[in-house]
Amino acid sequence: MMSVADMKALLHARGKDVEAYLATCLDGRDVPQRLKDSMLYSLQAGGKRLRPVLCLSTAALCGLSPQRSMPFAAAIEMIHTYSLIHDDLPAMDNDDLRRGKPSNHKAFDEATAILAGDGLLTDAFMVMCRTAESPDRVLDAVAELSFAAGSSGMVGGQEWDMIYTGASSITLEQMRAVHAMKTGALLRASCVCGAILAGAETPAREAIAAYGAALGVAFQIADDILDVVSDTETLGKPAGSDEEQGKSTYPALLGLEKSRELARAQAQAAQDALAPFDGQEADFLRALADYTVTRAA
Repeated sequence: MMSVADMKALLHARGKDVEAYLATCLDGRDVPQRLKDSMLYSLQAGGKRLRPVLCLSTAALCGLSPQRSMPFAAAIEMIHTYSLIHDDLPAMDNDDLRRGKPSNHKAFDEATAILAGDGLLTDAFMVMCRTAESPDRVLDAVAELSFAAGSSGMVGGQEWDMIYTGASSITLEQMRAVHAMKTGALLRASCVCGAILAGAETPAREAIAAYGAALGVAFQIADDILDVVSDTETLGKPAGSDEEQGKSTYPALLGLEKSRELARAQAQAAQDALAPFDGQEADFLRALADYTVTRAA
């Protein structure tokens, strides 16, 4: 098993590589300056870069160098960033803070924030097409990511989240379904797309998909727990906002200890899914699953 220190070092290094690529994504483009500033404001706001790192790492696990999959990984982060901009809007979660800074609509205005999200989402597909792998692999990966990010995945999950917010009751299965769409789909697709770009065979793709699905559940439970036990300064976003908005969470339904147990079980399931793989990349992904449920932010 890779040490926590080594895992964090590799996560940080790959995150920095993603950020360096993202910094160039709007270069040489005729974009209105205020819109460009708004897009880069959120795109360069930091964060763990978990989703693109997952794409880079699963691609490497299956034999493709991280550099080859970088455009696609960066595009995933562009889509994730657009979703955060839109989620923070007053019509959605109405959050004024993101990653320790004013949300995009607070730093600029609501109209510009909406357009910045639209720009990042649409431009992401152009960036994906820069991936220098065979067209059939890129097309398959685009289809996988589009499904995960769209109305049957992340977007649909956000709609269900709003429908259930403030509801008098919601079952555990209903909540799991919401989170599988809103959070889990993009995390899972980030893993699977790396495998697709590397030309992995079906058994390897299925194992990596199982890893991504379990990781997504563990990540969401950990997020729900942190919203209860952490503080705004540590999180970089308003702590306690889930309860304030009447959102259904794992701690609200199961309590903190049961939620922690479930998160650990899902992290173990993610690690177990990688049984067919060995080497540094597999060790990194296993350590990353464990870190997902022990992180402080």
